[in-house]
Amino acid sequence: MSVSYWKQFLPLASRYNKMEKNNTFAQSSTISQISGGIYGTVGNRTLLERKVQTKRRGDKAEDSKTDNIQINTDTRTRKIEELKLCPSAEICWYFTDSWEQFRINGKVDIIDALNPDPQKLQFVGGGGGSDRDGDGETVAKAMQRENSWFASSWRSRSQYLWPNPGLPCLNEKAEPEISLDPSTGPIDAFCLLVLEPNQVDYLNLKSNQRLTFKSSVTVAAKKSWTVERINP
Repeated sequence: MSVSYWKQFLPLASRYNKMEKNNTFAQSSTISQISGGIYGTVGNRTLLERKVQTKRRGDKAEDSKTDNIQINTDTRTRKIEELKLCPSAEICWYFTDSWEQFRINGKVDIIDALNPDPQKLQFVGGGGGSDRDGDGETVAKAMQRENSWFASSWRSRSQYLWPNPGLPCLNEKAEPEISLDPSTGPIDAFCLLVLEPNQVDYLNLKSNQRLTFKSSVTVAAKKSWTVERINP
């Protein structure tokens, strides 16, 4: 199947659990690297899911459909360094009302300030030649990041101006005073994580149903999914 069957469960679970404020939070695991390619401990944290993409930006064809999940985060956090060393990650989503769990494993793409201003990139190559020169994807990523920034609340955006997370606290105030123009585009500390799933483990504890979904790439370079029912 070209369209991921598992993704049909997500909006259903979200609607069923809409009264629960925590239904947009998921746990994410990454792997740290010690040295010489030797991997160390597993890091886990709670993230706020922002969007499940339905298709790549600017594409209308059926083949452009995607299963990617977008998450906003701070480039100064430890998980960014971990993902640069090992882009594999897994998120675990649990919906408390419907007793449903999604474990989504895949590779993460980091879209940060190194992706140039999309307004400037539109003029690269002139006459629509940017796509042919390979800049089309860069423009799309920069626009994804910018759109995700402005879709966030002012309070969420202002947190990226706080002191470096994880470092000793030198200010007794819980929230520092921040001055941020609402029209200002994404700052350097803001980045977008895009998880491309390659395996999903779905568990429904009410019906005791468990399904695993695995993706593969066909000869025609298209992503395809298979599903198998397994013991819970």
